[in-house]
Amino acid sequence: MISPDQLKGITAFVQAVDAGSFTLAGERMGLTRSGVAKSVARLEERLGVRLIARTTRHFGLTDEGQAFYDSCTRALAELEGAEAAVSSRRAAPSGRLRIDLPHVFGRRWVLPALLDIGAVYPDLRMDVSFSDRLVDPIEEGIDLVIRIGDLRDSAVLVARRLGVQASVVCASPAYLAAHGGPASIADLDGHACIAFGRDGRANPWLFTTADGKVVSAAVRGRYTFNHSDAIRAAACAGQGLALLATWLCAEDLRAGRLVAVMADIPTLGFPIHAVWPRTRHLAPKVRVVVDELVKRFSPRPPWEPAQAAPTS
Repeated sequence: MISPDQLKGITAFVQAVDAGSFTLAGERMGLTRSGVAKSVARLEERLGVRLIARTTRHFGLTDEGQAFYDSCTRALAELEGAEAAVSSRRAAPSGRLRIDLPHVFGRRWVLPALLDIGAVYPDLRMDVSFSDRLVDPIEEGIDLVIRIGDLRDSAVLVARRLGVQASVVCASPAYLAAHGGPASIADLDGHACIAFGRDGRANPWLFTTADGKVVSAAVRGRYTFNHSDAIRAAACAGQGLALLATWLCAEDLRAGRLVAVMADIPTLGFPIHAVWPRTRHLAPKVRVVVDELVKRFSPRPPWEPAQAAPTS
């Protein structure tokens, strides 16, 4: 372990090199010229090498001194970074925070967290947008994005996983009473399905097998929407089967407005991430939001039913 005296000698050496003289280094450190020179001399004696080649006309690094200086500056930068990181955790979030959220998920599950955070930190100003397009945080100057779906590798973005969007096939009790429910993926062909899509082109429903393979099922029906809340409304109105995210339909399932079918056939899940531009230190205004969302969504998201306590 490096002692305080050793660290003092290293600091004096780096300051002397940066300043180009013992005198200027002493002024920056609040020491005398001789105090800096003695610290460097003790360091050289301990290492057994000459670090600085100094004469009355020349002040420069030896080869060993250059190598040692490079290592010391990297180490000191790491120490400064660690101190800055700790300080940023303690600093109160403030300033403008630009956030982009998915339309429905953002309003239902992220916005309440943002409002609670805003009540605690009055100096934090939030500029929140809602969109379902692929936002480029770097290009558009966004501090934090919530994304549902797989992420592409990026050297300029950082992501933290918040959970997984699970989905369920469901329908209203009235629809099931009139048409029955499907027992298999093949049975979907005989049902009215409310699909997500555009221009009449419906996205397939994706399921997974026991060995992890993805099964794509083409669905047909009278309704195709490009908004998940509209699909939920149509399903509750008895217009057919719908594949809905559990965060969207959990309340309807608990209230009996919708009933899950094909529960033994798992659907393909999609990861939920918080994404932000890579920086050396995470700003407190971003950290407080990410930490709060992780706390709320992990390990079990609030829309999922709580697990029953084990019985003895």
